[in-house]
Amino acid sequence: MSDLWQRLRGWLKPATAPAPADAPPAPSGGAHQRVADSLRSLLDDPTIPAAVRGELAADFGRIEAMLARLERGELHVAVFGRVSAGKSSVANALLGREAFAVGVLHGTTTEAAQAPLDEAAHEGLVLIDTPGINELDGEARERLAFEVAEVSDLVVFVCDGDLTRDERDALQTLAATQRPLLLALNKADRYGAAERDALLAQLRERTQGLVRAQDVLAVAARPAAQRIVDTDAKGREHATAQAPPPDIAALRERLLAIAAREGHTLSALNAGLYAGRLTDQVSARIAETRRALASRLIRHYCLAKGLAVALNPIPVADLLAAAGLDAAMVVQLSRVYSLPLTRSESGRLVAAISAQLAALMGAIWGIQLVSSALKGVSGGLSVVLTAAAQGALGWYATVLIGRAAERYLVAGKSWGEQGAKRAVREVMESLDRDSILREAREEILRRLKGR
Repeated sequence: MSDLWQRLRGWLKPATAPAPADAPPAPSGGAHQRVADSLRSLLDDPTIPAAVRGELAADFGRIEAMLARLERGELHVAVFGRVSAGKSSVANALLGREAFAVGVLHGTTTEAAQAPLDEAAHEGLVLIDTPGINELDGEARERLAFEVAEVSDLVVFVCDGDLTRDERDALQTLAATQRPLLLALNKADRYGAAERDALLAQLRERTQGLVRAQDVLAVAARPAAQRIVDTDAKGREHATAQAPPPDIAALRERLLAIAAREGHTLSALNAGLYAGRLTDQVSARIAETRRALASRLIRHYCLAKGLAVALNPIPVADLLAAAGLDAAMVVQLSRVYSLPLTRSESGRLVAAISAQLAALMGAIWGIQLVSSALKGVSGGLSVVLTAAAQGALGWYATVLIGRAAERYLVAGKSWGEQGAKRAVREVMESLDRDSILREAREEILRRLKGR
């Protein structure tokens, strides 16, 4: 699945930033189709366990939605920004209708909503209104806003003046999601021409590296009402307040140009990026599930070998008989990691690991052989204690063999550049021998006394 992500990045690398408005359209049909095919492959991948699919159901649902979006040719645009900056008003002005709730109180937008942009219906442009980033006690809303922005193809960030710290931080976070950003200075009608131009220049300077200069635009989604004085036939004056139409043309034109020129590429890029993140999550969950299953499997064989060694009354021979359990364990571990080994391959792997352990733990193996011999001549409780001690050493050896074999399998049936000796040594150093032996003795004694 990591190969899939690398292919996606390779296909779409030239399109990581929008082209200038006067640039010729970039051919993206091939990449668009390859991304769609790869999304289907991810959704239909039979190697993903059902448990992992269940844990990541929401993410797989998003992939399905993205695939449908690609097939419909839609471009999703998140309208983002600080509370009361006028996000919903900007979205409504772009739509030409009141599709999103607008209010004077903080937190009017509590959930993401979307509506197709009427004037760009043929381009499949979809606007998504989001909660404000600085709502008091609104961490969940802010998180939702970032999630919506993450699965959108393009973000319109609305501000109404110089950027606050929260807004700068949000812009940096959004830029890290690798989708294009447009910065809309809303309520521009409050400023004179010179003041507005100076503020735009300041915003372009502050967002350098995050937003391209040509994508910092002034808008007035809900211009302030103007006082109009009329004189009737008798010469009497009548004052009325009249709101001018929204001044949103520059932003609308920019969105339409991007949608017409790069809509398919942006959608494919974002879908590929999201699929890559999901692939990483799936891989991590599968690895976690395999580690947990491998741990349970190793413990099962540790107990089986510990008891087999402890209960076998024949000195020394019990060690040889228990070796078969290690080979069986390695066969089972290879199936957990989808790299099946034959019984003979497993035996050779156990022999290789045991040889390294013998070189590293000569004293321990000597003690184990002595304990095996003593078990045949001791009587009473001392036999139980000696058997438990020997069984604990067998348990510990199985832990080492299991963990070393697991490392070999995780690396794709390889010991790596450092070789088997270094790998086995690192496994030994990573384990707490005393705690393992203590646990093993207690468990074996409990089982022996319960017989």
